[in-house]
Amino acid sequence: MERAVGAGELAPGETLPPVRELAAELGVNPNTVASAYRALRDRGVIETAGRRGSRVRARPASAPRDLIRVEAPEGVRDVATGNPDPALLPPLGAALAAAAERAAAPPTLYGAPGVDPELERLARAAFAADGVPDGPIAVTSGSLDAIERALDAHLKPGDAVAVEDPGWGSLLDLIPALGLRAVPVALDDDGPLPGEVDRALRQGARAIVITARAQNPTGAAIGAARARELRAVLSRHPQALLIEDDHGHGIVDIPLRPVVGGTAHWVLVRSVAKAYGPDLRLAVFTGDTVTVDRVRGRLRLGPGWVSHLLQHAVVELWRTEAVDARAVAASYGRRRDALVRALRARGIEARGRSGMNVW
Repeated sequence: MERAVGAGELAPGETLPPVRELAAELGVNPNTVASAYRALRDRGVIETAGRRGSRVRARPASAPRDLIRVEAPEGVRDVATGNPDPALLPPLGAALAAAAERAAAPPTLYGAPGVDPELERLARAAFAADGVPDGPIAVTSGSLDAIERALDAHLKPGDAVAVEDPGWGSLLDLIPALGLRAVPVALDDDGPLPGEVDRALRQGARAIVITARAQNPTGAAIGAARARELRAVLSRHPQALLIEDDHGHGIVDIPLRPVVGGTAHWVLVRSVAKAYGPDLRLAVFTGDTVTVDRVRGRLRLGPGWVSHLLQHAVVELWRTEAVDARAVAASYGRRRDALVRALRARGIEARGRSGMNVW
């Protein structure tokens, strides 16, 4: 079934045969089919709905994305990809050339530190300037990579994760692919509602993922008052893992109001994708020592490290202030507000407080 989903022979949303019917057709014990369905569900391929049966997930983990995307008609601009405006991205040639020159003497070899010291220094200073608690620095291949590794460091299949609803599609795909369960948390323009967060954690969620600014897809941003309320709630659940995603760093002009620090285990992640380009594939994050050490340990056993060439390039971009964050935020803000007004003029209620998103 997993191969058929990957090949497009089983389509997203397609209903699967009942357990006993498939068992009779294959000549096997129903428990065998039920076990296979559980494995497919844990791998994020199918979903089960009790008496309504089982079906292929709308976005199964093993399905190619081109099988499930909505194609924009000719002459219509597709704004659903989440890509930054290329005109607002800095040219990378000079930064990459500087990185190559730096890597030549001496080149990075096995045994080198996973994080470039200058990148670590700049990232730590930026976190401190925004009031993020002190913690070690790690580098991953983008925000979602960091989130996945942090979840994997503390959770096991079957555990529940509280997530914003509506929320980031890639995260909602990742959670079942890891064998975890998503618990929805409602939000408004100021971010997750404190009562909803408390409810999800009281119901057993072992982790929560929230977006600091430029929430995808609503554009919500956590203000000072909401941050205090959320920290108060989280202080009542100190063993929960808190993951705060600040992917909008560099493209929003709303100040960061960090929520992290009130739980024993936490991370705050910043990607360079939106401000400097998705192909750099780099995110920095900080957190409590145990979580960061676990992530760095698993990195060493897998890819080892994120390319120091890319790290050096990002250092050069930061050092030369290649991105004018205020100008970028203003450009996205003008277009976001114009789209909201245009939708409302046509009777469609819409909102979007920060970043690229309109809901």
